[in-house]
Amino acid sequence: MIDRIDINSDLGESWGAYSIGDDSSMLEIVTSANLACGFHGGDPDVMTESVRLAKQGGVAIGAHPGFFDLYGFGRRRIYGDSPATLRNQIIYQIGALSGIARAGDHQVTHVKTHGSLGNMAAVDETMAEAVVDAMLAVDRDLILVVMPGNALDRAARAAGARIVNEIYADRTYDDDGNLTPRSEPGAVIHDAAEAKTRALQMLEDGAIRSTSGKRIPLRIDTICVHGDNPDGVAMARGLRKAVTDAGVHVAPFHTFVD
Repeated sequence: MIDRIDINSDLGESWGAYSIGDDSSMLEIVTSANLACGFHGGDPDVMTESVRLAKQGGVAIGAHPGFFDLYGFGRRRIYGDSPATLRNQIIYQIGALSGIARAGDHQVTHVKTHGSLGNMAAVDETMAEAVVDAMLAVDRDLILVVMPGNALDRAARAAGARIVNEIYADRTYDDDGNLTPRSEPGAVIHDAAEAKTRALQMLEDGAIRSTSGKRIPLRIDTICVHGDNPDGVAMARGLRKAVTDAGVHVAPFHTFVD
């Protein structure tokens, strides 16, 4: 079993009249929050309140950029944008959150891609390079959250960017180490006890298990529980208690990664 871990969640995804997730409860549990920046979710008021609550709770914050896709919540695949356009969109989103964070006396520490942008950049080298280049153009001290071995991981390492390795408590994996598509049955886990058991097993093994049973070893720095999962708060609460009971120190990953 590892000795320290971060628990993160994708939050701040409400906008306008639409409310998504129980962010205030989740921010009492997690140690890092990935905040939507207005493209797939979030708006200036939601971002400001999310920053305030995170600051109040000692939760680290990161930008969670996605495709410009409020209609599809960033889960539709968008093709045709040039690498330069994608780079500019990511810079725009990081910059928006950074400004609001600064106004709220908080600081953006990391970047984690959202939805289809993250899924596509995980396998498309050009997109991955655009993501990494955008992040480093804003701040070379920012940390990129990655799943080990994919295109984003490779691009970040090649550029000398800081990275952390992430696993998911509430998602299943394919044999290539990427997440099982949400369109497939069982891709999203809704049972809190099952999610907790799976996460603890991954921490003990230092590996993830695909749906076929393949073992994929990796260093684990942070565990994600999705904020838009209706069972997310119960999962995160049970997971935090379980890892703490196992003697694992829970802290924001920016405090212990290189």
